[in-house]
Amino acid sequence: MSWHQTIVIGNVGRNPELRYLQSGTAVCDFSVAVSESWTDNATNERREKTTWYRVSAWGRLGEICNQYLQKGRQVMVVGTVEARAYTDKSGQPAASLELRARDVRFLGTKGDREGGGNGGYDDFAPPPDNMGDIPF
Repeated sequence: MSWHQTIVIGNVGRNPELRYLQSGTAVCDFSVAVSESWTDNATNERREKTTWYRVSAWGRLGEICNQYLQKGRQVMVVGTVEARAYTDKSGQPAASLELRARDVRFLGTKGDREGGGNGGYDDFAPPPDNMGDIPF
């Protein structure tokens, strides 16, 4: 058995977009910017790097993300990430990081519109039935 998980904490980069597949399954797409900063030891200059993730949340989780997330809101997303290669508009090779969310937490103080609460989502749902398959 194999397992991988990615956790990102950052800010929503654009308002979510909700769509429904022909099967009726909800899919919510949004982006998350994760920024880190440091001081360059050689030049003593302050540096910053932002990594963008394209996030998709499925089913009820997607509907809740669409309802409560907005551009700028701080969020934690747990899921699996996949890198996708593509050619950008100028013909240069590029890549994107796509994160399929298993869990989304709205960060900040409870009740704070910009980053609080969990939007009424039950974060403590029972574990999936196949938990006995995990070898630890």
